[in-house]
Amino acid sequence: MNPPTDFAQFLKHRKEVASAYSSGNGTPLDEIVVRSGPASFFPPGGGHVQGAAEVGIRYEVDVRAFSAGSHTHLEILDSGASGDLAYWTGIQTFEGTVGDKPTTMNIRITELYRREDGQWKLFHRHADPAGTAG
Repeated sequence: MNPPTDFAQFLKHRKEVASAYSSGNGTPLDEIVVRSGPASFFPPGGGHVQGAAEVGIRYEVDVRAFSAGSHTHLEILDSGASGDLAYWTGIQTFEGTVGDKPTTMNIRITELYRREDGQWKLFHRHADPAGTAG
């Protein structure tokens, strides 16, 4: 399924992508991540990854830690699009299993997108611990 080209509609799809990823299915995320050009990921545990290929590999590795039945929710606090660039910021809550450990997380998120071939593609994600949501 092709994601919507309207960014507001795309954000609804992004929530579905997050839900799948948090349950151990990385395919939907893989479909919206850039394949070339500048890309970066600042994971919640610290550090950073640069380059489209390297970021894609990191997402593929990280998704293996999540288990089916986990739940996530994206609370979008702000978003916008202008031309071929778009963003959203907010809080992602997660409850489920990471590895074999029951986990609850609240992370602050900033994601940046660029339009490629008419589709929104994720090229930057910054995620850091938020403490409690709200």
